[in-house]
Amino acid sequence: PFLSLAASRCLFGKPERKRKTEAKPPLDLPQHGHKQWQSYFGRTFDVYTKLWKFQQQHRQVLDTRYGLRRWQIGEVASKIGQLYYHYYLRTSETSYLSEAFSFYSAIRQRSYYHEVSKEGRPELVVKKLRYYARFIVVCLLLNKMDLVKVLVKELTDEIEDYTQRFNTEDQLEWNLVLQEVAAFVEADPVMVLNNDNAIVTISSRQQDGAVPQLEPGMVVGQLALADALIVGNCNNQVKFSELTIDMFRMLQVLEREPINLAAQSVKPGTLEPSEKPAKRENPHKYLLYKPTFSQLYTFLSASFKELPASSVLLLYLSATGVFPVGHAEYEGPYDLGGVMTSNSRDSVNEETVQRRSQAQKEMHCAAGVLPAWAVPLAESRLALITSASVSCFPQNFLNLFGQPLVCLLSPTVYPKSIQDRSQRGSLFTLFLYSPLVAFLSVCGLGSLRLGLWEKAQELLHLVYREVGQIIARSRSIDQAFLQFYGDEFLRLLLIRFVFCSAVLRLHKMFRVRYFPESYPQLPKMDTVENSLLQKRVLELAAMLDVQSLFFSSTLDGC
Repeated sequence: PFLSLAASRCLFGKPERKRKTEAKPPLDLPQHGHKQWQSYFGRTFDVYTKLWKFQQQHRQVLDTRYGLRRWQIGEVASKIGQLYYHYYLRTSETSYLSEAFSFYSAIRQRSYYHEVSKEGRPELVVKKLRYYARFIVVCLLLNKMDLVKVLVKELTDEIEDYTQRFNTEDQLEWNLVLQEVAAFVEADPVMVLNNDNAIVTISSRQQDGAVPQLEPGMVVGQLALADALIVGNCNNQVKFSELTIDMFRMLQVLEREPINLAAQSVKPGTLEPSEKPAKRENPHKYLLYKPTFSQLYTFLSASFKELPASSVLLLYLSATGVFPVGHAEYEGPYDLGGVMTSNSRDSVNEETVQRRSQAQKEMHCAAGVLPAWAVPLAESRLALITSASVSCFPQNFLNLFGQPLVCLLSPTVYPKSIQDRSQRGSLFTLFLYSPLVAFLSVCGLGSLRLGLWEKAQELLHLVYREVGQIIARSRSIDQAFLQFYGDEFLRLLLIRFVFCSAVLRLHKMFRVRYFPESYPQLPKMDTVENSLLQKRVLELAAMLDVQSLFFSSTLDGC
């Protein structure tokens, strides 16, 4: 009686029998755009606030006269948590994610779903399992890994009890959920250990003071990163819900650390929907898991249409590569290869994609890196990051509109030992997410003591400042980089890209074809092959006792 059917469907979608962890976005509202959905969310917030207060004020009457069950209260709290989670997805404000955590945590602390198995109704138990899956997603996004492991153990027990108690057809699906979350938790290639050998969780969201300040007198553009499209379409990559490990990492790179996150806790008796938690400005993000080409283009077009003046759109593509078909005659940008998009049918494995693309042109392919279909989009400010086995850029590309355009491209191939770990995420994305973790990974180090980690991070912060100085003093760097350099998120991504390029150029395992590239090209001697930067990379290697893996300079590796 407190929530209209239309508003409920808009915010939570219709019941479905697909994968249990797929937190589907609202079905009746457009997933793109900044304004159309706000009134619906506002009204639904108001409705649920009134509903929550009503059950608090009249709990005794509802219990004694109407038989209100605790799981029903839990269901309301779960919907509020889900509402906050979707609001976080729509706004990129991590404070709303913390609000979702507060409600999900309170449900567990107060055991709202504890008696649900005694009802003898499997659909109620499924509600409890879905609550656990959603809670785990929120905890992953907040880097509460210790709690994630506890929740996974509880979910495992609940699934075992559910499948034994009821003769269900979805046992395999729930077991797959457990396998996915276990693989997701174990995807990090490096563990940081304290003195008690306990794993320390390190956040990779942007910390205050982590981004080097602009050099005095440095002239940069005033562009700000407003929107980001994060696309994940890698076959066989670790995922949970509709979030691949690459998407998860890039999402956090583009967020600031929530205010007082570590101090936030749920106090008994104080659970209330909060309409305006503290805000921290983050670029607005769209998360697209295996989109079709049509969906990708629709989101790009809508984002550019609503892009504010003096703002930038970032497109991040993590996808399976589609290789050139190898015709003797060049038939256009398609023959450069490209990245896979979904075909709206059952997914196929990477080997099948490779075989098919050799025989015929793949219909669902975003050809090249900036193909013909995307040229009109270059009329606005665009930053592009690709992590794919095909990251070639047309050599004869002309920027027809004169707008700033920067592309950061992953290596097209990696040494075999790195390729074997590709299921756990792209090395290139790992460098953009946590350069120190990526450095340790390419050096074969699986763990590090917290004290040494902190010393290495101090050296990395020095490297960041020096790379910023190198870019500021370069006289040959393309102006497109400087146009984007005023934004803190884009500045940090560019600095980490330069560090990644410098490390791989010095590492003995890597050769020229293993190096990342950029468009426009960075002046190598001024940036990625700068002697001071090479010295710092070797200092970091010596600190970690892995200097034997590196050349003393790029000249030695030629």
